Amino acid sequence: MEHAEEEVRVLFVEDDTDLADMYRLKLERDGYTVQVAGDGEQALALLEEDLPDLIFLDVRLPRMDGLTFLERLRAEPRTRGIPVVIVSNYSEEELVQRGLQLGALEYLIKSQTTPSRLASGVPEWARSVAVPSYQGPPEPDL
Repeated sequence: MEHAEEEVRVLFVEDDTDLADMYRLKLERDGYTVQVAGDGEQALALLEEDLPDLIFLDVRLPRMDGLTFLERLRAEPRTRGIPVVIVSNYSEEELVQRGLQLGALEYLIKSQTTPSRLASGVPEWARSVAVPSYQGPPEPDL
């Protein structure tokens, strides 16, 4: 079993607690520190306290969906560069394209993604820097 050479902090944003626990346990076993948020609002509150090295994000969430959360993340200079990997049951092309436009590194489909696959990608993803193609509305000319 490999352990992370330095602590990598992961935020897992997922409203299905059983699924979140399954991924969290695998990530922790591989040496990562994991926090779980059940929706986008809770995830934003956790970011006030501490910034993770990587965020795994579901799209369909209560209170604030994943893409709205990702827009908010990218709008703030403090959180703009945090790498995000979307992990969703929904594979509609519009959702995939929107997630990637907002700077998600990858858009993974849950039924095709094992906890081992997520854990094995953490070192590479955590070293990435998010570069969203969507920069928000243009700044007004003064």
